[in-house]
Amino acid sequence: MIHHTMLVSFDAPIPDTDLDQFLQDIEKVMADSGHVRTSATRRHIPVPGEEAIPAMIATAVVQFGVADLDTLGAAFADPGVGELIHRWQARYPYKVAWANHAPLD
Repeated sequence: MIHHTMLVSFDAPIPDTDLDQFLQDIEKVMADSGHVRTSATRRHIPVPGEEAIPAMIATAVVQFGVADLDTLGAAFADPGVGELIHRWQARYPYKVAWANHAPLD
């Protein structure tokens, strides 16, 4: 199994209800692709003073588990995924960093 872990950082503050909707939407569209075995989303837990650190600080973490790299590619090629990305980027621009990796023990 391969895990695809994304750190999502919105360019500006996003209302809690909208962040919740974003996380629900991304889990649903990936599940609907039929390629995802596992999924989890979580909000970033801020630490006082972290805004002074010159690093990308995630707003949320999103993780999907898939069988292999071909399956991961097929999941992201699903038309619903592209539509979701464009729709949310238009509302609340964000940056993403990700890593594909074996499950963490």
